[in-house]
Amino acid sequence: GSYPIVLAGSDAQRRAILPDVLSGRRIGAFALTEPEAGSDVASLRTEARREGDGWVLDGEKVLISNVPLAHHLVVFARTGEGRAGITAFLVDSGAPGVAAEPLPMSVPHPIGRLRFDGCRVPDGARLGEVGGGYKLAMRTLDAFRISVGAAANGMAARALREAIAHVTRRRQFGAPLSEQQMVRAYLAEMATELDAARLLVARAAHKRDTGGAAARVSTEAAMAKMFATEAAQRIIDRAVQLHGGLGVVEGTEVERLYREIRPLRIYEGTTEIQKLIIAKGILDRAAAELAAGEPARGEAR
Repeated sequence: GSYPIVLAGSDAQRRAILPDVLSGRRIGAFALTEPEAGSDVASLRTEARREGDGWVLDGEKVLISNVPLAHHLVVFARTGEGRAGITAFLVDSGAPGVAAEPLPMSVPHPIGRLRFDGCRVPDGARLGEVGGGYKLAMRTLDAFRISVGAAANGMAARALREAIAHVTRRRQFGAPLSEQQMVRAYLAEMATELDAARLLVARAAHKRDTGGAAARVSTEAAMAKMFATEAAQRIIDRAVQLHGGLGVVEGTEVERLYREIRPLRIYEGTTEIQKLIIAKGILDRAAAELAAGEPARGEAR
């Protein structure tokens, strides 16, 4: 909920918000998803209409992280048609016309619903240009898909450690489980997938950090997010399997991880959406390389 301010905030907005975010005294929420606009961001319906020297927001957001905790909201609203008709606004969570409601989840997470009913904000609350909200949302997701991949890696690493400790300690058929070839094969697969996921996340993060503020890492971020979250699901599932019945006893570490990993394959863009982003990226790159190569081949002839 604060990274869009880093990307598009005015100097005044950054001075007012970011120091407290850095110190941990302020939390933001990224209010993009709606009941009828999840993966299809461009279909969002929350409206911002111009009124006098400000804007009036009406609509609903759902499945928004940090709603019960947030001090400020970055709200994406429709100001025109299509993708070019989405604009971002910085809204105080306690502003008149804003109603927040927590949503219970299968795992503890501060998530909720937001309703905007005649919420008035000054034009100075706008983040970036009118119509620049869609691109701002995508740039934000590029960055945070990488962090979701990193979180998945952390969960997977914990599951792998738990599995190694259990199969080393647990004895069956007169020997530790770790002596069984099938168990060793599981451990090998888990460790290899985790290393691959870490490398993909590290590559995306490095490109994002070294490419400058305008760098787009959509393809690399999508690869990292998709592979890391899917691999973590498999690694944790195998850790549960290696624990046997204990793996599904409430309160055990791998049981908790099994519940907590599942949402990561959905938020910040589902696995299916990541595949579409990756495919578009590699096809666009191939088309650009082909176009660039055609004149050179013509000259050679």
